[in-house]
Amino acid sequence: MTAGPAARRHPLRCRPRFARRAWRALCLGLALAGPSALAAEDRIVSARYSEPTTRYGHAVLGDDVEYGALELSVDNNGAGCCSAKAVYQKSGILIRLPLDHVFEDIAPRLADVTGDGSPEALVVETDVAQGAQLAIYGAHGEKIAETPHIGTRNRWLAPIGAADLDGDGHVEIAYVDRPHLAKTLRIWRFRDGALHEVASKPGLTNHRIGEDFITSGLRDCGEGVELVMVSGGWRRIMTARLQDGEITARDIGPFDPDTRLAGALACR
Repeated sequence: MTAGPAARRHPLRCRPRFARRAWRALCLGLALAGPSALAAEDRIVSARYSEPTTRYGHAVLGDDVEYGALELSVDNNGAGCCSAKAVYQKSGILIRLPLDHVFEDIAPRLADVTGDGSPEALVVETDVAQGAQLAIYGAHGEKIAETPHIGTRNRWLAPIGAADLDGDGHVEIAYVDRPHLAKTLRIWRFRDGALHEVASKPGLTNHRIGEDFITSGLRDCGEGVELVMVSGGWRRIMTARLQDGEITARDIGPFDPDTRLAGALACR
């Protein structure tokens, strides 16, 4: 995942009275991994949200339009598709949420979480009564794993990225839980087919209400993968590492709202 403009969602006006966000199918650099042999099976090559809806009026990303469906573009012609709530069509696999759920997100993110050499789709999925969760979908439209919902409506999480953060051979996924309220970094590890929370640290954030982008990302400046985000007061750029089940944060300089994290993510 990248910071600032690279993660921005742009308005698309499909109807005069609604501002629609045009999604780019982005692979946001979540997994910092080398090439690997791919299995001869379905593989997600891109993902996007569709079916804009106003059934959940949180408007945390700048307007009240969220998304009711996830579309996966899959190679190998979707052989073996689909899960119970997914439909195969010419444009790809469509996962349509029930009416009490939405995708409350900027764009799906692709990362090989399971370690099989093919990416999964990482999304923010919100229950209108229980708030947001992070969920992982596979190439057949099946939900592979999920975190618990935050627990109440109008509560959101902002993803940072996914990578093997501590070198243990398992992929960790990081997000900021309630970046406007709790401002807590949480790291989850995918292992044995499920997500397990590894560590958390308060006082960090990556989003302000109304912004249509997320200010965070991953970098590797030669000493291993770091998370990059902002201090809770939006004054300092912070990095964080996971080691031995603990998060260590470091202040690396002032936060400039004009350039945001561009220099930090480029190791400058």
